[in-house]
Amino acid sequence: MAPRSITQIFASHINFTHIYKISLYSPQLPKTWAIKAEFYARGKVLLSSEYFVLFGAKALALPSRFGQKMKVQELNGSEILWNSYDDKGKKWFSAEIDLLGFDVVEATDPQTGKYLRKILKACCQNNSEFLSHWKKYKVDHYLEFPLDWGLGSSSTLIYNMALWADVNPYHLYFDVESGSGYDVACAGASGPLLYALGDGEIDLEQVDFKPNFGDKLYFVVLNHKTDSREAVEFAKKNKPPKEILQKASDLTEKLLDLKSLDQFENWVRDHENLLSDYLKIEKIKDGLFRDFWGEVKSLGAWGGDLALITSNKSREETESYFSNKGYQKLIPYRDLVL
Repeated sequence: MAPRSITQIFASHINFTHIYKISLYSPQLPKTWAIKAEFYARGKVLLSSEYFVLFGAKALALPSRFGQKMKVQELNGSEILWNSYDDKGKKWFSAEIDLLGFDVVEATDPQTGKYLRKILKACCQNNSEFLSHWKKYKVDHYLEFPLDWGLGSSSTLIYNMALWADVNPYHLYFDVESGSGYDVACAGASGPLLYALGDGEIDLEQVDFKPNFGDKLYFVVLNHKTDSREAVEFAKKNKPPKEILQKASDLTEKLLDLKSLDQFENWVRDHENLLSDYLKIEKIKDGLFRDFWGEVKSLGAWGGDLALITSNKSREETESYFSNKGYQKLIPYRDLVL
């Protein structure tokens, strides 16, 4: 399938559309007027070239139907009051940050507080006007997906922060993270993308990837969180040879032309074999689902978050199989992918 458009980005600043909601409160007391802004970023699924995408291999990245919303309210003061809520509406993190020195006055999780401070400082380094005024900000984040799905709670945060700070999200991402940046591309995408990280640039192609066998694809929640940063560090210490990267790119291109479930299952086997040989890790199907009739593909950092499965049997039979294995959550492909 031919791409609809090709965009070269990264070297120059990107202009984003901000969606502002202006509210004026207490008309008798103008000094307490509040400005509200809302930003939104989509989650991500990397369907091909996990690990290899770090070294320039072409990957197919899929934005999800779920994301993270950020609401900012501007008040009088000199600190940020930060609240993060999960998909059930439960607060899972909160912090107070003093804007004078970006000190984390208090945080329910110290490590998350340090990471947040790092992002805020990077935003100011990219835009000296950001947070330069003596203001107080109430910042609330609302996830639409569970944290253990691995859809990108960090990347959606970075993208929303870039919108708020009016900075290039890729510049911000690479200032605070060491990954490939495909997840940032998904955060603002309206459909599937071919993604390749080059030397000083990023190649993006918006593609029409809507497999006609999508009703035979599901995501299974593995309930085992893996650290994507550790996966990145492993990959950077074990750089694959050029011929392996080319194989990964070729498999990604091939993926766009698959017409049947059988073809896709063959593709999954080839892709899993390529990654298994590189990582020296047992394929997830061999380790957990050896007797499953369909195919199983690892996603992201191998061993955690989500896996993609194929099944030519009914949803009920498929769910029963995984339920008996102790995996209770099965998500239809079309319910998750945009």
